[in-house]
Amino acid sequence: MEKTDIKSMDLQELQVFVETLGEKKFRAKQLYLWMHQKLVRDFGEMTNLSKAFREKLQRECSLGGVTIRREQISKKDGTRKYLMELSDGNMVETVLMRYHHGNSVCVSSQVGCRMGCRFCASTVGGLTRSLAASEILDQIYEIQRHIGERVSNVIIMGIGEPLDNYENVIRFIRMLSDENGLHISQRNITLSTCGLVPKIYDLMKEELTITLAISLHAPNDEIRRQMMPVADRFSMNEILEACRAYIEETGRRVTFEYTMVQGTNDSRENAQELSSRLKGMLCHVNLIPLNAVEGRMGSRSVPENIRQFQTELEKHHINVTIRREMGSDIDAACGQLRNKNQK
Repeated sequence: MEKTDIKSMDLQELQVFVETLGEKKFRAKQLYLWMHQKLVRDFGEMTNLSKAFREKLQRECSLGGVTIRREQISKKDGTRKYLMELSDGNMVETVLMRYHHGNSVCVSSQVGCRMGCRFCASTVGGLTRSLAASEILDQIYEIQRHIGERVSNVIIMGIGEPLDNYENVIRFIRMLSDENGLHISQRNITLSTCGLVPKIYDLMKEELTITLAISLHAPNDEIRRQMMPVADRFSMNEILEACRAYIEETGRRVTFEYTMVQGTNDSRENAQELSSRLKGMLCHVNLIPLNAVEGRMGSRSVPENIRQFQTELEKHHINVTIRREMGSDIDAACGQLRNKNQK
């Protein structure tokens, strides 16, 4: 018999569920706190629940959980990259980055990815399956247990396309920011997408205060199609139109991720074209030196090109930064550690 994933239930759903087990409604709140605040992994630890109730939960329900199978620690900045095993044996990656403003964790939302971006290791082998909300939460819970410190910022930018796992990712965000859970502010949560336009319109109606990041990586459709197959489905004009609608609806600034690939998208002309497209938009451009992946597209832009690109955008009054490299001495690019393990 397949056990019920109660860790993916919100509090209201859990209240209905415990009543079907013959328990009082208030038991749901106790159960929820054990799972999402105290982060226990065993029903036996839930000491304010009756023994009979705990045994019933043990028989019928699953607490899920992930297991750290491998950890890499950067000698340069202390960034930690984890290979985590799910209950079915599949592997995902999770990254912990320490900043002066707190601990940031980058989580995976799928096992593999079907978007096929040609510079990304996550897409090698395609998509295996999407993660349940509990499996995304458990990546953060396991890191908090492992380091004994609170996580304050979360980026949904690991393996997978979050908007390709829309319902579970939205559930994850609501549960992560719930006052009965870790209560991480939605303003400290970033969701990164390659630009699934219909889902961006859905997202802007969710009344969330998260940061939306768009993996743009090109100034025009021609170059973007070379880098990202999703560009065959959605043009840059469609994506930017959706972003403008998102900004108008939410009042939130959009971030554009731009991976710098030598000789592909890093010229002064590319910067000028990108500037003309983003003119007047409430946005921020994040220039990312490419983490080269064996067998994938291109090599990283030289520092001079990256600085020139930044200067050109700033000349057009566009907010821009060059991403600070974290964990450059370990398997930093999404999917690299998982791919090595599979080999």
